[in-house]
Amino acid sequence: MAALSFGASAWLSAGAFAQQSRDQQQNSEQPPPPENYVQQSNGQGQQSGGYTLKKDVDLVVVHATVEDSKGKFVPDLSQQDFKVFEDKQPQTISVFSKEDLPVTMGLVIDNSGSMREKRAQVNAAALTFVKTSNPQDETFVVNFNDEFYLDLDKDFTNNPKELQEALERIDSRGGTALYDAVVGSLDHLRKGHKDKKVLLVITDGDDDFSRKSFEYTVKAAQQSNALIYAVGVFSSYDQQHDRSMVRHSKKTLTTLAESTGGAAYFPASLDEVEPICTKIAHDIREQYTLGYYPTNTAKDGSFRTVKVDVDAKGHGKVTVRTRTGYFAKESGTSSGK
Repeated sequence: MAALSFGASAWLSAGAFAQQSRDQQQNSEQPPPPENYVQQSNGQGQQSGGYTLKKDVDLVVVHATVEDSKGKFVPDLSQQDFKVFEDKQPQTISVFSKEDLPVTMGLVIDNSGSMREKRAQVNAAALTFVKTSNPQDETFVVNFNDEFYLDLDKDFTNNPKELQEALERIDSRGGTALYDAVVGSLDHLRKGHKDKKVLLVITDGDDDFSRKSFEYTVKAAQQSNALIYAVGVFSSYDQQHDRSMVRHSKKTLTTLAESTGGAAYFPASLDEVEPICTKIAHDIREQYTLGYYPTNTAKDGSFRTVKVDVDAKGHGKVTVRTRTGYFAKESGTSSGK
């Protein structure tokens, strides 16, 4: 079991997209800068397969999930069906893709004392998630209580047996340092070799031990360009006798996930966790990816809202899930979005 380490240096890799622990003592600390990626376009907004490195990338990348009124994924849309707005201003889509791309992902699993009786089913669900995902994904496991640990002897693996062994290193005790674990896992994602980054967080309670604040964690997530999916597995006792904790935890998990374009789920029982993880795996593999160069070129570090509209003729009313926005880079930095 290795303690999760952090890297503050930015790194570059070729790819299709613009990407972007406990040491914070003041809220003014800034999350690590995001990573830089760009893929050449063939002029019609489609990926051309040519890759290039750029040190100062302005491309903004948005992963979009489009579902019909029954919650089914809408698979046959073209670039012309999408409109992207930044701060309510229309943007020109320069990159468009609908591919099952391998991802770098982290399984961030609550290992606090209250999870002791739940871990067997949670582990089975997490393994189902891995097996349903792209076989070329690279994955790591972080177990957390009042500390958090990378439970692999390497940075990543796609070997289900190694992941199962990491998940089964259970020492359920202590409190819940959820925010610290998420921030540390976002930092570890930066070591990955895939362009798309994902965290699956499974927890059963409110954060009660982190040094990082919730606001800091959300900002770090928005700067990372990672998708976060959260599953809250609350006991029947908590739902009956600690409703304020459950309400607060649901709110924080939903806000964190939705700010990145992911989603939060709250199963009524542990039996529902596995099908939810299967749904999340399909969601990741079926997303559209859009990229644009913002008309607002100011390097002021401000938060820019992003909205995606879809005209899905023949599919009735659809819903689109994307990240809510991003932080523009500041003058003198080379961070992407």
